[in-house]
Amino acid sequence: MNKQEILVIDDEPQIRKLLKIILESHDYKVTPASNGSEGINLAANHSPELIILDLGLPDKNGHEVLRELRSWFEKSIIILSVIDSEEDIIQALDNGATDYLTKPFRAGELLARIRSSIRLTQHVEVQQVITAGDLEIDLISHTVLRKKEIVKLTSTEYNLLVLLAKNQGKVLTHQYLLKSIWGLSAQKETQYLRVFIAQLRKKLEKDPNHPEHFITESGVGYRFL
Repeated sequence: MNKQEILVIDDEPQIRKLLKIILESHDYKVTPASNGSEGINLAANHSPELIILDLGLPDKNGHEVLRELRSWFEKSIIILSVIDSEEDIIQALDNGATDYLTKPFRAGELLARIRSSIRLTQHVEVQQVITAGDLEIDLISHTVLRKKEIVKLTSTEYNLLVLLAKNQGKVLTHQYLLKSIWGLSAQKETQYLRVFIAQLRKKLEKDPNHPEHFITESGVGYRFL
């Protein structure tokens, strides 16, 4: 069985070593990063199951790293930091952190938080049918219904629809959508999105010129309602 990978972004070698020992002794695979830029690159290339992020990084503010990761990384991010101010904790949670733990930490508590966060992500992933108005998206059979009638979509249209629908109400950035559907090399090809969003609106909206589901967030990305 493949081990679940955890990315540790922390500039302290002792903390990275300690976390590696704790996590690997509980059958996790650990990928270390010593700064924010390295961590972001590893997250993009490794797709870890969970990220442990320190806020005090040498090259970037930890809150900025969290916001950047959250623009495309869907799985859990646990903050592990010596910073324990209420303001920082609230800011981190508002920016999308799944949990917040302060240093020094207890190994048992950290492991429990990790298990809980991974279970939460997996529970979201096993959702079988997504409904939105007169739309039904069956994730098991890969079928899409509008007013109980099957709508034929290409594989790319379907994958884009599912990615948006799984994040109902959230703004997904152009870069995140392009990376997720077409890969890292396509992150500047925003015309791909314009074409495929237009196709989805034509097939799934009552009035493609006045969309109710596929909402454009100008200059940022798209939101599914």
